[in-house]
Amino acid sequence: MKAIFVGASPTAIMTAKSLLARNHEVIIIERDKEKIDTLTTEFDCGFLHGDGSKPSILRETNPQEDDMLFCLTGHDQTNIIASLVGRSLGFDKVVTKIEDPSYEHICIELGLEATIIPSRTISRHLADMFEGRDSFELSTMFRYDASTISFVARQQHAGAINELELPKSSRIICIYRNEKLIIPQEAEEIEEGDEVIVITYQKNLEELHAQLDLDSSNKKKVSPE
Repeated sequence: MKAIFVGASPTAIMTAKSLLARNHEVIIIERDKEKIDTLTTEFDCGFLHGDGSKPSILRETNPQEDDMLFCLTGHDQTNIIASLVGRSLGFDKVVTKIEDPSYEHICIELGLEATIIPSRTISRHLADMFEGRDSFELSTMFRYDASTISFVARQQHAGAINELELPKSSRIICIYRNEKLIIPQEAEEIEEGDEVIVITYQKNLEELHAQLDLDSSNKKKVSPE
């Protein structure tokens, strides 16, 4: 298993350093040749000079299903394109970094399952620290065989929550609408365009996708940023 990084950003370099220390294979793709020349003296990993959003460059990494692609450049559109190209070439796991939260909805609709917004994560953490709260990661909440996914509601999903067909032991835990959190009550209605978060057992995921008619352009697993 190897990790491929598109863009030698500070986040990419720090993550790559951690993975190398754990004896994982790492390849970094970077447009800036001078930056590559500097990093080769510091890191014992593979480097590719070029645009990581181009299929010809990503193919050179010989992607396998168990490899992970991190798209961490400083340009949101490049990260989104690189993620889509990488997924089409066989990367099963793709991480997409965006700085502009307005792209998050688009990433969900494109089926980019692991989208991170570092500025938002850090700002929430700092605000919690200021108010004296102890924050904890989402991963500490959802353990064992629990799984969560989100999907953008289409016309067929609109209506009362209790009329939405969900697999047994699956529940809607929250809805995001117009950048606002909604904790749904029994009488709550889903509106077209809502981002709906569902918690279920891992064994129910396939059934959930089928019943809600979720395809690769509309679903994502929820994971901590």
